[in-house]
Amino acid sequence: MTAPRTLKAKTASKPDADSPLYVQSVEKAMKVLTAFDGSKRQLSLTEIAALTELDNSAAQRFTHTLAALGYLVKDPDTRKYELSVRLLDFTYHYLASNELVHRAAPVLQKLARETEEVCNLTVPDGADIVFVSRIISRNVMNPGVIVGTRLPAYCTAPGLAMLSTWTEDEVDAVLAASALVKHTAHTVVEPRRIKARLAKFRAAGYAHTESELYPDDISTAAPVLDAHGRAIGAFNIAMSRARWEAGQGEERLAEFLRSAAAMVSAPQLPHRQMRA
Repeated sequence: MTAPRTLKAKTASKPDADSPLYVQSVEKAMKVLTAFDGSKRQLSLTEIAALTELDNSAAQRFTHTLAALGYLVKDPDTRKYELSVRLLDFTYHYLASNELVHRAAPVLQKLARETEEVCNLTVPDGADIVFVSRIISRNVMNPGVIVGTRLPAYCTAPGLAMLSTWTEDEVDAVLAASALVKHTAHTVVEPRRIKARLAKFRAAGYAHTESELYPDDISTAAPVLDAHGRAIGAFNIAMSRARWEAGQGEERLAEFLRSAAAMVSAPQLPHRQMRA
């Protein structure tokens, strides 16, 4: 099943975009690269110009430069462009240098062995969560979800687990930036109800969703915390309803997840230091 598309990351908001340090050419180059959002493998120059809102001349200059640098490939027959494998260098460098990914790796492997289910590590980015590590099992339900997949935070167990540790202002900002869409009949989209859920999840130390993003998909997640008690990531276990153990299944998985998250979370600072 294909992951639902979410809003692309916005360009820098004011006042950053108005800063004399802000380089608009870099923004335009990134617009060209993010035009390739996975919905189409190849794009023509005209399509790139339309998607980026650049004129044809500017679109041509940026695509030519990116192709010369090896980040785009031009098909000599169709004259259309596609992303190059060189872009995976950025993914490699991120994963190789990220402290959370390194700390979480053995814990995620242990979680996968114990549960024999699909186990993930996600991190927040704007109004979304992004999968940065994933161990699949033979019971995988959504093979289209891979490292780099971006999903909305407001209706996913990892997103809700992380939001439950954030301040009210931060939650409001995420909800304001989200397209609150009912992906299924079970998706909760009302901000008041979402906040009520967050209070419940905060008290429990984990979040749980059923059929909110995908039909028959059940997900349980626990937040990974920094020294201030704020989530910087989340572990989650996802499975199909057919494999769900009614009644005790949720609490069993929650215990695994809370234990895994505690192993990776930073030691909490004393209260007086947290307020400093």
